[in-house]
Amino acid sequence: MKDFAGKIAVITGGGTGMGRELARALTAEGCSVFMCDVSEANMAETARLCRDGAPQGTKIGTFRADVAIEQEMNAWAEAVRREFDTDKIHLLFNNAGIGGGGSFVAGDRAAWERTFGICFYGVINGVRAFLPLLKNADEGHIVNTSSVNGFWATLGPGRPHTAYSAAKFAVKGFTEALIVDLAMHAPHIHCSVVMPGHIGTEIAGNSMLIQGGVSDELVFAIEAQGIDPKALSEAQMIELANAGFRDTAPTSAAEAAAIILAGVRAGRWRILVGKDAEFLDQCVRDDPENAYTPGFIDRLHQAGHMGLV
Repeated sequence: MKDFAGKIAVITGGGTGMGRELARALTAEGCSVFMCDVSEANMAETARLCRDGAPQGTKIGTFRADVAIEQEMNAWAEAVRREFDTDKIHLLFNNAGIGGGGSFVAGDRAAWERTFGICFYGVINGVRAFLPLLKNADEGHIVNTSSVNGFWATLGPGRPHTAYSAAKFAVKGFTEALIVDLAMHAPHIHCSVVMPGHIGTEIAGNSMLIQGGVSDELVFAIEAQGIDPKALSEAQMIELANAGFRDTAPTSAAEAAAIILAGVRAGRWRILVGKDAEFLDQCVRDDPENAYTPGFIDRLHQAGHMGLV
């Protein structure tokens, strides 16, 4: 799909981060966008930014939905049909995700299930809800967001990251299997898996809000900055987490969106986002047996990568 003008795209997690920047980039090219998110306020701001940069006649829609709940995703698909007066879409971006549920052994089960439900079943629910509309288009493309944690299942030695990593591995595997499935049963639809490194988004604080508590990963990140988490209010922790993750990222959300869309144009099924993602991918391939040893993370740090994640 070389040209997005005149197409229709749907994006999960469109309120902030890469979802927002994908919406802005697509609408700037004349692609109509319908987004979902759990924050209506964040979506309203994304829609405003999109309208400011979009050609006349470009449609922009919002719908509050939790991607982990299949009925809400189905209701969103019906809203797209109704409000855009269409029986087809061309692009599906399963972008929504949160962190949390770090330890399967010692952590909170509810946080684990919530993270896995959004990061993996959110993708499944998105594909199920919109596959009929993609089938009705003359060409279609599904873009599923995994992560570097979809091929490296940790944040480093002593830092379990099981829910997020397991979900992102599952997204990668599902997407690869879907490529073959689509080639047999809907060959006009293509599929890509996106694996970002450290991207400048607000996932750290947003995850805390959705999980309803402070995660072990967040406490670790704050302590790594030499700050006592006990001295902070919840609002301060959220802002500090967002600033620490967003403002130190080597790749901005807008840059990530540009890389993803370039990958779609090029027909690539595997899209690594960021120099850190490219380096980590190569390191894991070169030395898989030692990928979870202290020496491996030292190699990443010496190369200037993965310092804060």
